[in-house]
Amino acid sequence: MRLQSLAIATPDPITALGHMLALPFIVHALVAGTAIAIVSGLVGYFVVLRGQVFAGDALGHVAYTGAFAALAVGLDLRIGMFAATIGAGLILGLLGGRSIADDVTIGTVFSWVLGLGVFFLAYYTTHDSTSNGAANVNVLFGSLFGISTPAMWTAVAVAAVLVIAILTIARPLLFASIDSAVAAAAGVPVRALGALFLALVGATAAEASQIVGALLLFGLLAAPAAAARRLTPDPWRALWLAALLATASVWAGIAISYAAPTLPVSFTIMTAAAALYAGSFLRRASTTADNVAVRASVM
Repeated sequence: MRLQSLAIATPDPITALGHMLALPFIVHALVAGTAIAIVSGLVGYFVVLRGQVFAGDALGHVAYTGAFAALAVGLDLRIGMFAATIGAGLILGLLGGRSIADDVTIGTVFSWVLGLGVFFLAYYTTHDSTSNGAANVNVLFGSLFGISTPAMWTAVAVAAVLVIAILTIARPLLFASIDSAVAAAAGVPVRALGALFLALVGATAAEASQIVGALLLFGLLAAPAAAARRLTPDPWRALWLAALLATASVWAGIAISYAAPTLPVSFTIMTAAAALYAGSFLRRASTTADNVAVRASVM
């Protein structure tokens, strides 16, 4: 009798999926999350390939600082996020001294920005925190289930622009990432390209902060891309596979969080991304042939 009651109370997967997709906040999360995941995967592939995961993490914290700087002066926090991350990305690229900004440059900028973030957080908390009391949590850990319809379409539009931008520079960026000296000799503007790429990473960080938060976004950039790079040595396949794995992480995270409401969606998304990366170790790494494949694709 108890089993019969349980069978009646538990809907089949198709019915449960229908119920989930009937909720507007789930649809908003899926649409915005998919758009952001695609650009995160594409940008993340080059972040991993160029060894700039630390830069992605640093720009996530810059997004936090930018958000509270904007709130402190009465602006929308997204304005501060994009202005700060894009600006920081350009500075990191131009001050690096090489095609890829080194860890000393990134660490120095990162430390100063964190201090600045503490200042803006203190100012906002003591002056105007009552107008947006949840801002600190939302910026740190994301608020995917709180995205409105206008915010959803804004996320799609921004992601589309970023995808077009990264695909436009993909081939010369790939060349410069593998052999910057040869690329420079061939006429590729390596330093400018590196600065532009970090600006795109910054914009992606600002956009991705909406779904997984400033503290966790670098995982969405790194884990799917690292898994894709392990699974295939072909750079173009890995590029799109990274976007696919990032999207799968977002979808799985949303579904798990919906099924278990006590689990934050940012946590479930990052758990799914980490699981995909861990699963990639079940297959022998393909990165040993990665340089050969990449060189062949850009020559």
